[in-house]
Amino acid sequence: MVRRVSKYFRRLVAASVCCVCFPETRPAAAQSFTVEQSPTIRTWLPDPLGLDTQRRWLRERGVTFGSVLTSESWTNFSGGIKRGSIVQGKYEGLIGIDFEKLAGWQGLTLFSNFFQTHGNGGPNRTLVGGLDTISNIEALPSIRLSELWLEQKFWDGRFGFRFGQITADSEFFNSQYFTPFLSSDWPTIAKQNLPSGGAAYPLSTPGVRLKFEPTADITALLALFNGDPAGPGPGDAEERNRHGLNFRVKDPPLLIGELQYRYNQAPDAAGLGGGVRIGAWHHFDRFDDLRFDVQGLSLADPASTGPARRLRGNQGIYAVFDQQLYRPAGGDANSGVGVFTRISAVPSDRNLNDFYVEGGVIANGVIPGRPLDSAGAVFIYSRITDRLRSLDRDQIFFSGLPQPLRDYELSFELNYSAALAPGWTLQPSLQYTVHPGGNVPDANAPIAGTAVRNALFFGLRSTIRY
Repeated sequence: MVRRVSKYFRRLVAASVCCVCFPETRPAAAQSFTVEQSPTIRTWLPDPLGLDTQRRWLRERGVTFGSVLTSESWTNFSGGIKRGSIVQGKYEGLIGIDFEKLAGWQGLTLFSNFFQTHGNGGPNRTLVGGLDTISNIEALPSIRLSELWLEQKFWDGRFGFRFGQITADSEFFNSQYFTPFLSSDWPTIAKQNLPSGGAAYPLSTPGVRLKFEPTADITALLALFNGDPAGPGPGDAEERNRHGLNFRVKDPPLLIGELQYRYNQAPDAAGLGGGVRIGAWHHFDRFDDLRFDVQGLSLADPASTGPARRLRGNQGIYAVFDQQLYRPAGGDANSGVGVFTRISAVPSDRNLNDFYVEGGVIANGVIPGRPLDSAGAVFIYSRITDRLRSLDRDQIFFSGLPQPLRDYELSFELNYSAALAPGWTLQPSLQYTVHPGGNVPDANAPIAGTAVRNALFFGLRSTIRY
């Protein structure tokens, strides 16, 4: 069955990619940005070349473009794998084409973007050593293509078929309230367990996506992706697909589906807004058992032959809940105060972490005189699977050496987003991580078997959209 699905998928995606001739990438889900959100006029920057006038002219003809410059500094005050400070950033360029306006082809659109990341790899790699996201722009320095797709809509836009090079985190497993947080991103339970982290920032992969919206409140999504954006091999997945040009279509695929229900989203709605998203995914590859070899012996046992037992497939379920608690007069579902949570579970025998829960509260425009500012708090809990904890016990038993038992990672973030000018925000972020890496040994500790200490760190982000 895997071969049949993979063969069909390769043919379908290969034909789709040939139809797309424009490169594109999108940032992480928490930082997703569409050209429609870009300010039309820069009221606070000079425009000697008349770009705003040209932009209006192109928009009227169906061509929309935008760019985002994100710059950050991070300081780790204590704990983690290293104290110190780093600077990183990302520039992203985007273009969208409405072929109905441009050429009279109804329902056909194109989206394309790229980004350039700079710095030294981000706070998690350099300072903390955790599993959960700290900065959702963190990536190795590179110039990279990502999404590369066309979408055709039918039935007054209620049904859409998207194909090309795409990402999962741009549409799946998202909350309408988590965008302002720097740590909210493609969830840890997917990033750590799917090959190469899955089709999510900073990687993307060929795929197809179907979208059906029978009403304004209900959406059904179904997508089939190539299952490994970087391809198998040693080292960092971002190095194996350094510039987003692998365009792999031969790996066992990833199938993901999601059903969404939203309520009271319009500005004139009387009640509080919110929504529910229920999803599931299945990966058709084989995965290593985390504790036992092919003979049923512990991988820590000296008598073990070495190769882990291979298990067929991998899957997960998840749910996202959004609820508005306070809605100011005339506000939409994203104004006022809202809360959200994301929950997911996967099998424990083949996954690093088998349970994930994230929850947060966000206040938008509640400070007098600051209608575009927001403030909030979020936590992320990632539980390490019992299979790995048992392997740790086996290693202690057979080696006689002390080491910590992996259990969980818990992260907290306090965040404020200040709108300094149209299209320009400044965000301080204070974060604290308990058990970075899930309570793993610290290679730099003077005493063997000491775990990486809890980390306290601060970040400051500037985002300029045009």
